[in-house]
Amino acid sequence: MTHLVHLICDYGPGDLAWAEVVSAFSRYLPPPARLHCTTVPPFDTIATGFILAQLAGGDDSLRPKDIIVFANTAPRKDNLKARVNNEGEGLLFVNLKNGVPILVVNSGHSLSFLKNDIQEIWSTNVEDSGSQFRSRDFFPALVAKTANSDYSFINHKLDPFETVPDPPSYVIGYIDSFGNIKTTIRTGDERISELKPGDRVKIRIGSYIRTASVATGSFNIMEGDLALAPGSSGHAQRYWEIFQRGGSAANEFGHPSNGSSIHIMPI
Repeated sequence: MTHLVHLICDYGPGDLAWAEVVSAFSRYLPPPARLHCTTVPPFDTIATGFILAQLAGGDDSLRPKDIIVFANTAPRKDNLKARVNNEGEGLLFVNLKNGVPILVVNSGHSLSFLKNDIQEIWSTNVEDSGSQFRSRDFFPALVAKTANSDYSFINHKLDPFETVPDPPSYVIGYIDSFGNIKTTIRTGDERISELKPGDRVKIRIGSYIRTASVATGSFNIMEGDLALAPGSSGHAQRYWEIFQRGGSAANEFGHPSNGSSIHIMPI
């Protein structure tokens, strides 16, 4: 029995779109299931993929055992020609090696950060046209079927290594509400493996260059300093973060977009 459904979509917090989507999901899902909504910037499949991996990946020590994660960020960039009848990217059904089921629009990097964790990936029999609001009109019924262990909607089994692009390296994966910059640099990356706590580095994002200290956590630097350290995301292999104690790293770098390149230079 499903206890929690995570919804990841590129609708603004409190937007009418969220209200309609939640209403549609509540209509179809069995009563024990609860919904939690997470917003990403418009068309941002990098943030979608980063969040999806954090909520669905890893072991189940920090979540209920019976969850479904649904992600819909559909920039419709798989075909740049004029769309017929609001046709959009297809919906995929994914089973992870840890047993978590995912329904996700096949767009950009939405699955990239889970590429090595995929057990099975399937195309689905769901309308990919006929509505510009598929996450309200078409997708909730499939999530409800998944919650009831009904997989009659799956179609062809796909190869994840052919279907899913690799995750982008050395870019911003997500910026949280505190202005902490979560990077796609993982612990063990050979380009930063020689850095030790206390080392000083220059970080360039766009036209902004700032100096930061390599740290082991959020509070072993002085108030106001910038730090580069393994963060709270990434499960067993943490992603590094750029943060400012008592401030906003995003503000220091001019509020860059997710996907912006990061350059780290030891001093």
